[in-house]
Amino acid sequence: MASDKIRIKDIAARAGVSVGTVDRVLHNRPNVSKESLEKVNKALEEVDYQPNMYASALAYNKSYTFICLIPRHESEAYWEEIEQGAQAATERRRDFGIRLKILYYERFNTPSFTRIAADCLKQQPDGVIMVPAQLDVTTRFAQQLQDAGVPFILLDSYLPDLKPLSFYGQDSFQSGYFAARMLMLLAFREKEIMLMKQLKNGHIGSKQQSNRETGFRHYMHDHYPHIVITELDLPLDKRHEDYDSILEDFFTTHPYVHHCITFNSKAHLVGDFLLRTNRRNIQIMGYDMVPKNEECVRQGSISFLIAQHAYRQGYSCVESLFEAIVLKKEVNPVNYMPIELLTKENVGFYRRTYNG
Repeated sequence: MASDKIRIKDIAARAGVSVGTVDRVLHNRPNVSKESLEKVNKALEEVDYQPNMYASALAYNKSYTFICLIPRHESEAYWEEIEQGAQAATERRRDFGIRLKILYYERFNTPSFTRIAADCLKQQPDGVIMVPAQLDVTTRFAQQLQDAGVPFILLDSYLPDLKPLSFYGQDSFQSGYFAARMLMLLAFREKEIMLMKQLKNGHIGSKQQSNRETGFRHYMHDHYPHIVITELDLPLDKRHEDYDSILEDFFTTHPYVHHCITFNSKAHLVGDFLLRTNRRNIQIMGYDMVPKNEECVRQGSISFLIAQHAYRQGYSCVESLFEAIVLKKEVNPVNYMPIELLTKENVGFYRRTYNG
């Protein structure tokens, strides 16, 4: 008998119990005797009954709160697309009582993450999405979530020892290795390339960026050990005038640098400078299909962008929490995003949004 044609009253008749008893068993409600429970379970097994999880979740009429912890950011950034995707998935599941709250912490600020994590716990969420901060405070927060029985999903950095429900992001080492290989298709004759970073107190923005750099340096060491990699720091929270001054000084003192790479979403800081100063013999490669980067690709100052599908990541995180918590389904523990290379020729075909 196909499960989509089985009615509750059919199961009740087979088990010799009331329809109300079957309904209580299916929805794990109390006031069912041991004898009746055994009869109903036997009948369900005999007909291989597969409940309609969506209908059951709607009928249950329960609300769920998901909280997303991400770094505070400016507009037109990678994290903004994460938010947009998460909010789109929340809207799609609105009828199931899904509510999303986004909490922001200051990157590189341990007390800020600790304070926001404590606020999150006080709100007793049903599920959490988080971008890891420093390992020690992230580990402590993850343990608190586990102690409270709250499933959580990691974004940006995969830390399997924390036992997350799931992870969404790129394989950052392979991404950096791939980036080096693509860059060297253009820069194989160079003696020096520039690696643009944005540091705060000597720290890189995320473990993901650090892993990308590791993959990049592995490729360069294996294939182009003679090429000098010169680092340039464009400090966070500076004005464009400050960046222009730093870049002008760099390219004046490094006249043979024609190729640059960065592992964050701010390639446009260099790209815009190159366009304004009409330096057409310099190219930069970066990450993330944010609008400012896209414009530089179209105008030719950024040669390659590697897309992370940020919108899709945010969307999928909410969907995974929904499936695991509301529908009681298993979800994939590791979800690597594709490593896609965008150029002037194909950037117009990139699909930023995602509908599952």
